[in-house]
Amino acid sequence: MAPAPMTITAAAAERVKSMLEKRGKPSVGIRIGVRSKGCSGMSYTLEYADEKSPFDEILEDKGVTVLIDPKATMFILGTEMDYVEEQMQAGFVFRNPNEKGRCGCGESFHV
Repeated sequence: MAPAPMTITAAAAERVKSMLEKRGKPSVGIRIGVRSKGCSGMSYTLEYADEKSPFDEILEDKGVTVLIDPKATMFILGTEMDYVEEQMQAGFVFRNPNEKGRCGCGESFHV
């Protein structure tokens, strides 16, 4: 079995569970992708997934299902998804070993 394209921390899994419970309608999980955006070229996307696409990479870990858009897989191999709460902000953090650079505001990256 091939290694998962990415990992998810316990904090991120708990946040995903909480989001899915509050959504108010059944979801198979969340879908992660990347899109062209921002000053460095690419940004991560996160959305509710109502169904699995036949080409999605599927990560089932810590009680959550994360679907990875097939167009994003090559950009996020080895990435760790975390959820961080700090005094001034809270949100998902992607620690991607493939990143060659990140913009100053942290919203976008390039590989």
